[in-house]
Formats: sequence, structure tokens, C-alpha cells
Amino acid sequence: MSQAQPSPERIIRKGPYPELTVTSVLVGYGLGIIIVISIGYACLILGFSHESSELAAILGFGVLRGILRRNSIVENNINQTIASSVNGASAGMMFSIPALFILGHTDFSPILMVFSCIAGGILGIAFIIPLRKQMIDFERLTYPGGVAVATILKSPGAGVHKAMLLLSGIAVSAVVSFISHATGFENWHLGRFLHMPEYMNGVWFVSLLTMGVAFIAGKGGLCFVIGGFVCYWFLAPILNAMNLLPAPGTVENVPEHLRLTLFRPVGIGMLVGGALTGIVLALPLIVSAIGSMQRAAKSKTAISNDEMPIRLLYIGIGGAALLLFVVAVSSVENMGIGRGALMALLGTVWIWMAGVILSECIGRTNWSPLSGMTLVAVTILIVIAKDLGNTSAIVASVTVGAATCMAMAQACDLMLDLKTGYLVGATPRKQQMGQFLGTWLGPVIIMILIFVLHKAYGLGSERLPAPQGSALASMINGILGGDVPLQKYIAGAGLGALLSATGIGGLGIQVGLGFYLPFSIVLTYTIGTVLRLFSDWKMGRRFSEEVGIPIAAGLIVGEGLVGVGFAFYYIFAGASG
Repeated sequence: MSQAQPSPERIIRKGPYPELTVTSVLVGYGLGIIIVISIGYACLILGFSHESSELAAILGFGVLRGILRRNSIVENNINQTIASSVNGASAGMMFSIPALFILGHTDFSPILMVFSCIAGGILGIAFIIPLRKQMIDFERLTYPGGVAVATILKSPGAGVHKAMLLLSGIAVSAVVSFISHATGFENWHLGRFLHMPEYMNGVWFVSLLTMGVAFIAGKGGLCFVIGGFVCYWFLAPILNAMNLLPAPGTVENVPEHLRLTLFRPVGIGMLVGGALTGIVLALPLIVSAIGSMQRAAKSKTAISNDEMPIRLLYIGIGGAALLLFVVAVSSVENMGIGRGALMALLGTVWIWMAGVILSECIGRTNWSPLSGMTLVAVTILIVIAKDLGNTSAIVASVTVGAATCMAMAQACDLMLDLKTGYLVGATPRKQQMGQFLGTWLGPVIIMILIFVLHKAYGLGSERLPAPQGSALASMINGILGGDVPLQKYIAGAGLGALLSATGIGGLGIQVGLGFYLPFSIVLTYTIGTVLRLFSDWKMGRRFSEEVGIPIAAGLIVGEGLVGVGFAFYYIFAGASG
């Protein structure tokens, strides 16, 4: 009698599940390119980035499990690690480099800028790796974003369902965005039908991306909405009652005149004041972070077989710092070796300090003052380079400053991903390798994207206001003695500082963005915020998170890709006459 064979259902898998595989790397690159284009485009409209790990995990289920029939959770974890590492360039570069275009200094070397950002990314990752055990294993910082991604990875069925919802959001948003671009119907002048006064600015921006961002932000976006409504539906009527608005016929567009002459400079001041106050409020976390570093250095288990070899990290830090020095010296002709070495050294030290600080901030509060740390870094660098002449000082300081911003973004992203890996049983060493594998691609994609979008739409325009880049450009003008509305900046900085001093993370920055951005964007953003509040109230938070957020993420991706696609079309159409 032949021996019965075990049924396929009872065969138990032996050995580790696939994790850092060629498939996970290639899928991570592909999804990372889609995400960094979409979120990079959104950054130039709204002035803030979004953590992409959750989006990458959902899309990863659709590709790895839905198409390729692969069932490894830790493989999808590597995919989202690489994809989010690619996306680190969306905030790392979109917060800094657009300042050069807004100031008119577009003759810098894109290749040097890309290498500077890659060097910064490597430094940010290498400096933060030794603190993984201290922050995650020992101190057990929360990292809410990492916990959310781990929840998705642990629910394969829900992950596939979310992927389908996300794809439906992409399709709807792409169709609406295509029609909007093709017909030129990009703003809906609803105020005319409602007979609203012109100064109240009843123009709505036709953008499902903006609504999707607002839905994901939820209650956190209320402060942004309030800032915009205070400007046009509170302050503008007061100014009108006091006869302080321009006389009819003297300006072509009263709301735009108000924004450019009053609300925008005050908003820039609020961004700077709020960001710097956020850093001051983070001082206790700074002290805690320094203590973490000291404990990690004394602990014999701080670096174990779970981590990448410490020698490789030293080599990475040394090589990246050397590359940053070469970039600093080569960025302008009259830099000099001594000044270039000083800028590279200060940039490296700032990366080391700021990366740790921001990682601890985001681990405890899920918010980090990245824009404020970037402003401080560029301020220090431009003071060093000030006597080189305006053009040289601006190009050199933004080049090294972009590296520091990229490094801080990568450090925060890696710690979020490592928290996810900790919860799903991933190998830290392989995640760290995945982060390194992804950090080079984002700067290449974003640099191409910046030039394409600037040529098609113009950075700093109403279409792409680039709030963070504009704030940085205004600060640079102030340092170099340009003609700037200093009193409005100071008033805004004081107001932003007071708002941030309330202890609500980023309050001054969020309200400042409401002041700075065109009110048409704020009005559309309001729709997404109201939909999220209604969904939480009527359908429950679980419905919002399981159904609403994946669809909203799809709205971001769909419009982002179509917007970039039309930018290429405008360029090619213009080139061909």
C-alpha cells in the first residue's frame, strides 16, 4: 500500500519569507517614481509633503499580491521602505530648490544639486541607523505613522481592497484633471453667481488632489482653512468697511492685490516665526535625543547583527561628507577650499543634529519642524557665503541647504519605516539597505520634475505657488538686504510664534499657509475637510480610514500624474510651435 501524500494545504513553509528581493526593489522603484511625482507636485501647490509609506504599502499589495501573487508581508515592507525613500526627495528638495527659481538664479548645476541631495540623503540615513535600538527597542517611541503602515501590512485582504479603492480614486481624479487641463476650466467663479463682494474671493480651484489632501489631513487641516477664511471673509470686510481697499478700477483683481501686498508677506512671516518657535518648543526633545545618542554610544548592544556593519556606516558618512565638500567647492567659482570645507562641515553637523531631533519629534508627536530646520540651516550657510556676492551666496547656500533638508527627510522616513518593520518582524539590516537603495533615485526624478514644472507653469506662480520655496526666497532677500516688506514679515513672525507657542504642533505654520496660499485653493481644501469630518461623524472613523483615505490618496496620485503629463505636453507643444 502506498503511503498517503500530505495535502498541499498542510505543507508548512520552511525557511525565511522573501524580504529584500529583486522584485521588492524593482516594485519599490516603480511605485516610488509614481509617488514622488504626485506628492512633489502637491508640495508645490499646498506647501507641505505627505508620508508615503502607507500609500506605497497599499499599492504594493495591489502589485505584489494582486498581480504577482506574492504573499510575503516583509517583502511588501521592503517595497514600501524603498518607495518612501524615493519620495523623501519630495519634501527634501521641494522645500528648498524652488527658491532658486523664484529668485531667478536658474544657472546652477543640476548635476551638482542632485549629487548634493544624494550625499545629504546618505548622511541622514547613516547618522540615524545607530539610534534604532535606542529609539524603537528601548525607548519605544510611538511613531504613529509607522504603526498605521504595520496595521495595513498585517491585513492582506484589507490591503488588496484598499488598493482597488485607491486605483478607483486615481481613475476619477485623472479624468477630472484631464478635462480641467484640456478645457482650461481650472477655477470655478462661484462667487459671481452668489453675488459675493469681489474682495471675498469666491473662486474655487478645480482640484480633486486638494480635496484628497484635506480628507487625509482631517481635523489637522482646520487651522489651514481658518487662516484663509480669516483673510478674505473677516479681515477683507473690515478693511472694506474702513475704506482701506483700493478704489474701484485702480487694480485689476482686488483679492490678488490683497494677497500679494498684505496676506502673502504676513503669511511668510508666520511660516518663519511658527517654524522657529516649533524648534524652540522641541528643545526638550533635543535634550532627550542627545541623551539617546549618549546611551547608544555606551551600550554594547547599540549596534548588533540586526544592523548594517558600523564600518560601512563610517564609510558612508565619510564618503557622503567628502561628496558634500566637493559639491560646496564646485557650486560657485569663487567659493574657495576653506569656505567650502566650512560649509560642508556645518552642513554635516547640522544633518547629524537635526536628523536625530526630527526623528525623535516625529516619533513622539508625528510632527516635525522640517521647514524650520531648513530655514535655520540655509540662514547659517548664507551668512557664511554672504560676501561672495548675491548670486554665488544664494546658489551655494541653497545647494548645501537642500542636502540638509534631504537628509532630515530621509532620517525621519527611515525611523518610521523601521518602526513598521519592528511591528511586522522585518530585518532592520535589510530595511536599512532598502533605504540606501532608494535614496539616490528621488533627487534625479525631482530635479527633472522641477525644471519641467517651472518651464510649463512657473514656480511661484498662482498655479504652483511653492509656499516653502517662496518663504525661503523671501528670507534670503531679507538677509542680503533686498527690498522686502520687513514690517509685515515681523508682524507675521510674531503672530506665527504666538500661535505655535500654544503647543499645538505646527499651528503657526498651518495658519500661515492659509494666509499665504491663494484663497481658491483654501476653498477647495475646505470641501475635503468637511467631507472628512462628516465621514467621521456619520460613517465612523474606521470607514474613513478603511475606505475614505485610500480613495483620497488615489485622488492625489491621479491629478499629480496628469498635471505632470500636461506639463510635458506644454513643453513639447511649445517647442514644436
